Amino acid sequence: MKTLKSIVLAALALAAANVVSAQRELTLGLVAKSQSNPVFQAARVGAEDAARELGKEIGMTIKIDWRTPNEEDAQKQVEAIEQLVLAGAEGIAVSCTDANKLTDAINRAVENGVPVATFDSDAPASKRFVTYGVDDLECGRQTMAELARAMNGQGIVAILAGNQTAPNLQRRVQGAREEAKKHPGITVRDVYYHKETPQDSAAKVEQVMQANPDITGWAMIGGWPLFTENALKWEPGTVQCVSVDALPAQLAYIRSGHVPVLLAQQCYEWGRRSVQLLVDKIVHKKDPPAVKEISPLVRVDATNVDAYAKNWSTWLPK
Repeated sequence: MKTLKSIVLAALALAAANVVSAQRELTLGLVAKSQSNPVFQAARVGAEDAARELGKEIGMTIKIDWRTPNEEDAQKQVEAIEQLVLAGAEGIAVSCTDANKLTDAINRAVENGVPVATFDSDAPASKRFVTYGVDDLECGRQTMAELARAMNGQGIVAILAGNQTAPNLQRRVQGAREEAKKHPGITVRDVYYHKETPQDSAAKVEQVMQANPDITGWAMIGGWPLFTENALKWEPGTVQCVSVDALPAQLAYIRSGHVPVLLAQQCYEWGRRSVQLLVDKIVHKKDPPAVKEISPLVRVDATNVDAYAKNWSTWLPK
């Protein structure tokens, strides 16, 4: 017959086992801008890869709860953050469509004990503990500098700029404008905003070119139109174009001669590094050395396009 002591010890052992079991699953929310943008699909793969690898290292199952709207919608991102908190997510990474709209939602999550990291597009006034992505001001400058070089310092330029409320894109526009001032032969016709889908952005480029046939250069601070085939209607070399991002569809424009340089954001690392930072914060109680962690751009041109293309076999969902 079991003694009272043995029953108590068995119950304590079972309770301890249940606690350990409960601690072995960690749910992290991932809220990107849109499901339709391949850069965020790559971020999701990066997050899932990091979750699998880090989970093995620390003896936990790390689950990525992907709650990204089909298309850009800041209000749906707010709702996703709120739902993640209610569902018990222990950390959240978000790319902010509109920093003003997301700030309160991020703050409420943090106040409820859920640390938040931002990637790609920040909410600098929020209580997020870290942001990971390119230096957006430098990104805009570099895009314009490469374009000016391709145009031999002469011509009329259009800036393609995506969502006007996205803080990261506003900074890139600022950087592009500042760089353009360093090149007396370069004139910026205007900055053109649009819905961040391949179709809408390609339509915007075509519309602008029809209205401004004297434009001889495009500084694309996001690569949206180049996610589709045949988005650039001009003969290669007649209009120069330098774009941020280097997705598989975009690489074809280097091969065709339409685009001399792409500046690749490390979008796979957006997800991967965000998970690493959240795990450090939640599991290891370790804060990053700085609130802003810079991810450098990778220059892709005709000399390295084929080597760079090989990365995408592992970066996109299977």
